[in-house]
Amino acid sequence: MVQLKKSQFGNNVIIEENPVSRWLFSNTISAWIWLILRVYLGYSWLTAGIGKVTSDAWTGANAGAAVKGFMGGALAKAEAGDVAGWYAWFIESVVMPNAVPFSYMVAWGEVLVGLGLIVGLLTGIAAFFGALMNMSFLLAGTVSSNPVMLAIAIVLILAWKVAGWYGLDRWVLPRLGTPWSSRIRNVKTQEPLEV
Repeated sequence: MVQLKKSQFGNNVIIEENPVSRWLFSNTISAWIWLILRVYLGYSWLTAGIGKVTSDAWTGANAGAAVKGFMGGALAKAEAGDVAGWYAWFIESVVMPNAVPFSYMVAWGEVLVGLGLIVGLLTGIAAFFGALMNMSFLLAGTVSSNPVMLAIAIVLILAWKVAGWYGLDRWVLPRLGTPWSSRIRNVKTQEPLEV
């Protein structure tokens, strides 16, 4: 059933969600599926990140060397037409001159994404940053396991409401709330009111 609901900023199209996606992305019974995918993906990120954090070329005295080498390879692929021109410009103008900060961001980012996914803390956000790194690696011309990891990250982002149910999100998300819902305290009753 499709409904058109008028709002202050135009019309909203309301389409009833199908039962399968509602179950997958909103029902806590489906959380065991997301737990398996979450831990697999988190372990992949964590082990990759630990390897980088403990490497001299990523976070040691030679920090930035690995990023320069990897991105140098991506620039060579750009000349062959395997990497988009705009991304080659980004690599050349932004990443290469800032190889050391990017090196630390990638290494520690992988560790944090891995930990967030494994313990189920801010799962949707952790999966988003994992997907962002996967997409960056793909744009740089590296396939490897990135397409599979990207696909898992995308479904974890979609399942953010229940993906961390068997994890810390079960307690953290209700306390944090959502940024798009506004809460006002009723001064007389001290109860939060939804606006």
